[in-house]
Amino acid sequence: MNIEILVENIKCGGCANSITKKILQQDGVKSVEIDIERGSVQIDGDNALRDSYAETLRGLGYPEHGTLQGIESVGVKAKSFVSCAVGRMSD
Repeated sequence: MNIEILVENIKCGGCANSITKKILQQDGVKSVEIDIERGSVQIDGDNALRDSYAETLRGLGYPEHGTLQGIESVGVKAKSFVSCAVGRMSD
């Protein structure tokens, strides 16, 4: 099932690479597509696990748009910068 989660802080291909690698490790995920411009993470996975996927994204520094964590995302930007750098190094 296709799940779209809009998140904060996606800045580059390194971010997208980090997200893709981590989400593909989650149960029920078949594929992941990232739209950097929109901040969209499209997951072909188990809809019952949507909250788990969103929690994984938040833990990486990409909180869901419109959530309290997303609104307070200034505090998690450092995590996304690290994820961004790691994603670039593993390209």
